[in-house]
Amino acid sequence: MVKVEAPLLMDDADIVRAAHCLKAMSHPLRLKILCTLGGGQVSVQDIVEQVGTTQSNISQHLAILRDQGILACKKDANRVYYYVDDERTLQLINLMKEVFCRH
Repeated sequence: MVKVEAPLLMDDADIVRAAHCLKAMSHPLRLKILCTLGGGQVSVQDIVEQVGTTQSNISQHLAILRDQGILACKKDANRVYYYVDDERTLQLINLMKEVFCRH
């Protein structure tokens, strides 16, 4: 006999929200940005240095993540700091680290 488990996501709104989040995270550069941020706050300049691309490119990807509600930012003088603003996203990143990273 085959055991049938209950669906993980029951509500259509939850499915849509999860799909949008995963789509936003699915680009390698955006995933690298999220991993760079981790649970902390990182300035745009530091993200550029750690990820290794142009500030213009980083800004475009940060805007996508911010528009999806994954990131938030705060300004301090002339620097802008980004952070993951969704605990579920941090949990997902940590799970991906456990599954896909060998260290």
